[in-house]
Amino acid sequence: MNKQTFEILGYDKVKEEIAGFAMTESGRVKAREMLPSINLHQITSWQEEVYEAIEILRISSSVPIHGLEGMEMVLKGFNKGIPLRTEQLVQLLSFLETCNKIRRFMKDKEYVAPRVSAYVFAIEELPELADEIQRCIRNGQIDDYASRDLLKVRKQIGIQEERLKEKLNQLLKSAKIKPFLQEAVISQRNGRYVVPVKKEYRGKVRGTVLDTSASGSTLFVEPEEIGMFQDQMEWLYLDEQAEVEKVLFALTGLAEGKEKEIRMAIETMVHYDYLFSKAKYCRSIDATKVRILEEPIILFNDARHPLLGEKAVPLTIEIGTDYHALVITGPNTGGKTVSIKTAGLLSLMAQSGLLLPVGEESAAGIFHKVLVDIGDGQSIEQNLSTFSSRIVNIIEILKEANDKTLVLLDELGSGTDPGEGMGLATAILENLNNKGATIFATTHYSEIKDFADNHEDFMNGSMEFDLETLKPTYRLRIGKGGESQAFAIALKLGIHPKLIERAHTITYKSEKDYTALFTNDPSALKAREQQIIANRHKRKRSSAVSKKPVTRFQMGDSVHVLSRGELGVIFRGPDSQGNYLVQVRDGKIEVNYKRLKLNLPASELYPEDYDFSIIFESKEHRKLLNQMDKKHIEERVIRDDS
Repeated sequence: MNKQTFEILGYDKVKEEIAGFAMTESGRVKAREMLPSINLHQITSWQEEVYEAIEILRISSSVPIHGLEGMEMVLKGFNKGIPLRTEQLVQLLSFLETCNKIRRFMKDKEYVAPRVSAYVFAIEELPELADEIQRCIRNGQIDDYASRDLLKVRKQIGIQEERLKEKLNQLLKSAKIKPFLQEAVISQRNGRYVVPVKKEYRGKVRGTVLDTSASGSTLFVEPEEIGMFQDQMEWLYLDEQAEVEKVLFALTGLAEGKEKEIRMAIETMVHYDYLFSKAKYCRSIDATKVRILEEPIILFNDARHPLLGEKAVPLTIEIGTDYHALVITGPNTGGKTVSIKTAGLLSLMAQSGLLLPVGEESAAGIFHKVLVDIGDGQSIEQNLSTFSSRIVNIIEILKEANDKTLVLLDELGSGTDPGEGMGLATAILENLNNKGATIFATTHYSEIKDFADNHEDFMNGSMEFDLETLKPTYRLRIGKGGESQAFAIALKLGIHPKLIERAHTITYKSEKDYTALFTNDPSALKAREQQIIANRHKRKRSSAVSKKPVTRFQMGDSVHVLSRGELGVIFRGPDSQGNYLVQVRDGKIEVNYKRLKLNLPASELYPEDYDFSIIFESKEHRKLLNQMDKKHIEERVIRDDS
C-alpha cells in the first residue's frame, strides 16, 4: 500500500468522511490514521466491531461519547511538580462522569453487541476521585469547604472586607476629604480601594496616588487611613492562594495515583468514538458485511462507488475465481475508470474492516499490495510526458507485483503510437500474469480483447452502451469485450451505410452489409443518398496555375539525398520518371528528383574538361579502360556499374 494508491482511489476521502462523524478530535485523528490490514483475523475482528456498533446505533443513535476534549492536556500535566488548574480538574470530572454514562449505556447492549459492550470493562470506576473533585470544586472555583484552613482564611477575608468598606464609607462622609473629591464613589486600582481626588487638591488628601484619569484632572488616591487595612487584606489573599494551592495539589495527587486507569479509560473512549464514526459512515452508504477470504479475490455483487452517492450505478465485479485478470474494453466515458476505482477502493475498505455498499453473497480477498496506474485522460496536455511518467510508474508496478498483489491499470498503453501501445500493453499484461498478480485493466485497444479471449487466465468485459439513447449505461458486462460502437453510432446519427461498409472494410479487412438494415425503410436510405452522389463537375487542375518547374541536375553536381541524409554526386539522369543515378558512399542508387536538393553545381567544383570517371569508376576499372585504348586484352570484360 502506498500514498499514491490511497489518493488516486479515494481512500483518503473515505477516511475524511469517517472523521467527520467523530465527536472528538482524538477520534478524528484516529480515523485519519486508518490503514488496511493483511491479517485475516484482525480484519474480521474489525468488521465484527463495526457490525455490532451499527446494531447499537439501530437501538440508540445517541451514544454518550464526549468529555474527551482537553484530556490530553490533563495527562501532560501529570507528574510535573505543579498542580493541575481548576479548569483541568473540572475537565477530568466531566470525563469521569462520561465514563459512568457509557458504562450504564452498554449494560443492556450485551445481547446485540457482546464484543463492543465488553470494552467498557476496561474503564474502571473512580468514585473516590470523582467525589473529591466534586466536593472541592463548585461552579468552577475551589469551594470554601475544600479545607478547614481555607474556610478560616476566607472568613477572615470577609470580616476584613466589611471593616474596610465601613472605613471607606466613613471617609466619604467626613468633612476631612469630602470637599476635595471629584465625586463620592469608591473604585479599585490594582486590587486596592481608592477615592477620586481633584488634581488641584492633591496636597489636601494624605495618601498614595495609584492612578490618574485620562484627562489628568482626577487622581485616584489610597487614603493613608485605609492603607493598613488593605495591607492586611493582601496578606490574607496570599494565605488564601496558598490554601487553594494545597487543595489543588491534593486533588492532583489523587488523579496522578489513578493515571493508569485514566489513560486506559481515555484510550477506550477514543476507540469507541472511532468505532462509532466508522459505523455511522457505513450506515450512511447503506453498507453490508461481506465475507473476508484469505485468497486474493474480488466478488462484488451490485457494488456502488461510496463517493458517488446516489449517482453510483451498481456494478458486479468478479476477479480471482476461474480467472484472475479482467480486461475491460470499449469506448471512453462509459464508466471504465469508475469501475476500476470501485474495485480498488472497496478492496481497501474491506481490508480496513469496513462494511461495503454491495449486494448479498459478496466477498473480498486479502491483497498485500494494491498497485495503481490510473491517468486522467481528460486533462492530458502533453501525451509524451504523460506517457513517460506512466511508464515509470508501471516499471515500479512490475518490480513490486506478485501473487498477493492487486494491479489496477486504466487505459493501458495510451498516449503513444497505437500499434506500439497495443503491443506494449499486451506484453505488460502477460508479464504481470506470469507474476501471478490479480489484474483489473481497462483499454481501448480491440486487439487486447482478442488476446484476453485466447488466454485462460484472462476474462473480457465491457461497459454497456444504449444505442437507442446513444448514451452509456455505466453497467459492467463480464464475458464479452466491448465494441467501439463508432459505426453503430454514426449509422444511428445519419451516415450513409455505404460509407460505413467502406469504413468496415478498411478497419477489419472484411466486408459487411449495412445497407440491408434499411430494407424496411427505403425512404430513410434515400434521404442519405446526397452524401454519396458523385459530383458531375469534378474539379480539375487549374491551367491558370503553372506547374512547379522540375529541378534539373548535371553530372558532377553535389546534391543532398534527402531520404538518406547524406551527400551524393549526380552520375546520370533523369529518366522518364524523373529519377537520377546518384553516386553515394555505398555505391550508385536511383533517387527521384523530388528527393534531391542541390548542394553545389559541378561548374563550381570541377574544370570543364574534368574526367568524371575518376569519381564514378574504380581504380582497376580505369586502368583496364586505359589498356584497352592501347591494345586488345583477351578474356576481359568491362561492365557498366549503372
